[in-house]
Amino acid sequence: MARETTQSGVVGSLQRLMGAMEENKEELPQLEPFRIKLGSLMELLLAANQLQAKHRAAKQQASKELRRLLAEAQLLASVVRVAVKEHYGTREEKIAEFGLQPFRGKKAKPSPEEPEPATKQAGDSGDSGSPNEPSR
Repeated sequence: MARETTQSGVVGSLQRLMGAMEENKEELPQLEPFRIKLGSLMELLLAANQLQAKHRAAKQQASKELRRLLAEAQLLASVVRVAVKEHYGTREEKIAEFGLQPFRGKKAKPSPEEPEPATKQAGDSGDSGSPNEPSR
């Protein structure tokens, strides 16, 4: 028989052993102190198992409540951010205190330069006259 490694498997194995000891306690009187000790340990074990299950359920409930509160807080924070932008304006540096990016205008586009030829064709020598003119 394979050795149990999971917690529930070990508990089941111990319960089967305890049941067998109960059924055969008349035939094994020398093991009576061990049976009694194992019985009290099993009671404590099962109580701890139930307590763990209770805490697991409470933790799941707390996690669910935490997710709900986080979602609600994020929605409210979005409203506050919009209200701050409305109050101060989107261009004011003051809104940076609230973690918002002030609008500082668009960056000026660089002056359009003549595009460099990406690659030279096989038959193209590259000399077309002026160095600033693209190849044709």
